[in-house]
Amino acid sequence: MDHVNHTWIQTFVLAGFTTSGILGPLAFIGILCIYLLTLAGNLFIIVLVKTDSGLSTPMYFFISVLSFLELWYISTTVPTLLHTLLHGSSPISSATCFTQLYIFHSLGLTECYLLCVMALDRYLAICRPLHYHALMSRQVQQWLAVIAWLGGFSSALVPAGLIVSLPYCFRQVSHYFCDLAPLMRLACVNTGWHTQVYIVVIGLINTCNLVIILGFYGGIFKAVLKLPSAASRAKAFSTCSSHVTVVTLFYGSAWIVYVGPPVVHSEGRDKFIALVYAFLTPFLNPIIYTLRNREVKEAVRRVTRRIKGEMKKP
Repeated sequence: MDHVNHTWIQTFVLAGFTTSGILGPLAFIGILCIYLLTLAGNLFIIVLVKTDSGLSTPMYFFISVLSFLELWYISTTVPTLLHTLLHGSSPISSATCFTQLYIFHSLGLTECYLLCVMALDRYLAICRPLHYHALMSRQVQQWLAVIAWLGGFSSALVPAGLIVSLPYCFRQVSHYFCDLAPLMRLACVNTGWHTQVYIVVIGLINTCNLVIILGFYGGIFKAVLKLPSAASRAKAFSTCSSHVTVVTLFYGSAWIVYVGPPVVHSEGRDKFIALVYAFLTPFLNPIIYTLRNREVKEAVRRVTRRIKGEMKKP
């Protein structure tokens, strides 16, 4: 079809979830509370790692970077979700919509790379303990974090470029934020090859990172089984359990939405599955990394004692 014959949409309308009666206000209040708790939890981790010297290790540096990413990540989607719950829909300019899509996917792909970097950190800590601090120096940590961010924002240019180049005939987006599949359904042209390209790009990135993560944990598993005592094996596994939980949540839901069967999109289930990695995962990450981590609990006690000591000074 000829692009010239189509009207270029200047404003989209995010439809979000359909709610009725008291369900809408209840959903709004619940999501707002979780949103505020998510912001507070991730900010808490960043401040705690920054202020407590006991957490000045590579693992906690990467956890704080992940928390910063989650703060930005959830802030790209939840405000529009709240707006759609409160008003039934949320108008958004095409420029803002495309920017939101690019930032959302940039942060999502950055998290893919960052989770891979965190798996590398655990591998070196357990399998190369004598050389760990030399291999994972502060400069190396910073470079790995920068590479993860650059990789994520560079990779997202492909799906964002595909979306921007399309002509649109419809305005209503069946989602609570601007995502690839819902926007492609509004195009005036056949988007078959666009879909294949973004599935290949995102699927390849996810698959490669997941294979690398599994490879690192395969090496960790072999190394841990060789440890002499059950206590040392349990301690080694405990340092990886939180990361494995986060990887499972993030990759599982993202894989279903972006590489899963077409029925996920045709029946609108992608909106609900997207809640897992765009909303619940950022909320659960601080809980997973604090409630299951003895070192973080001890750091909280140290910081609390320090604050109380400062308050008692004249």
